[in-house]
Amino acid sequence: MNCVPVDGGGVGEACANCGKTGSDTVKLKSCTACRLVKYCGVDCQRVHRKQHKKECKQRAAELKDEQLYSQGQERPEGDFCPICTLPIPLSIEDHSVFAVCCMKRVCDGCNWAAQKRGMFDCAFCRTPIPANDADTLAMIQARVAKKDPEAIYYLGMKYFHGELGLQKDRKKAVELLTEAAELGSVEVLFSLGNAYRLGEGVQKDMAKAVELYEKAAMQGHVESRNNLGCVEAEKGNNDRALRHLLISAKMGDNNSVETIKTAFTAGLATKEQYAEALKGYQYAVDEMKSHDRDEAKRLINQKTRIDSE
Repeated sequence: MNCVPVDGGGVGEACANCGKTGSDTVKLKSCTACRLVKYCGVDCQRVHRKQHKKECKQRAAELKDEQLYSQGQERPEGDFCPICTLPIPLSIEDHSVFAVCCMKRVCDGCNWAAQKRGMFDCAFCRTPIPANDADTLAMIQARVAKKDPEAIYYLGMKYFHGELGLQKDRKKAVELLTEAAELGSVEVLFSLGNAYRLGEGVQKDMAKAVELYEKAAMQGHVESRNNLGCVEAEKGNNDRALRHLLISAKMGDNNSVETIKTAFTAGLATKEQYAEALKGYQYAVDEMKSHDRDEAKRLINQKTRIDSE
């Protein structure tokens, strides 16, 4: 029997296997994977499965792609400075400071502006900066005890690298990262994806890595979106790769722009696609600019030059 698309409850809908129409006594339920057909019960669904399997699998993949490419085109809340409310330039770690007292990431511009006014405590919550590793660890653990996902993620990364006086323990790190992911941290999905991609602390599993990158990308994580583009490019799926990379380029990721440029040079991307990436990237960069950030960048570059002399 041919599949009948579900259109929201029109007259004449019937079980794809036995043909029974829906009524007060016959309740039809859609195939949860593809939403293309309905069944009057699990027995009919089981009997019809072999006939329906191919089309179901194809439509389920299409639905997944629709979700994957339509969601996550805006950066998550954690990518925005809580003071100036502007998105932080990528990579975030290079343009911000992280406060363990409140688990907030403040952009370099707002941090510099606070220091210019003589405030050297946390620029967001005004808590004094911990003086040593022990005090830092105590602040982190206090928030871990309250099940703060960002604190659990942060502690996990300290175990991963063996920092703050902690012995390196990647198994424990992955356990903490997994807990943080279950509690809703977006950033941790990217780190877990990297762990599975590289086999660090876990058995190498590229399918699991991609699954984690997809979850993060659909919540706006830019680096995860870029990684998905690279994975598809390595498989030779250039169209899928470009769809991912165009999204991350328009969110301010320079790596994605450079990859699209390379693809354009190699004849794998069109001039229009490269121009679209450049235009979107520049718009995103302009949104991240501020006077305080420019001044902080100038001072940081100045200090770097002095230190290198």
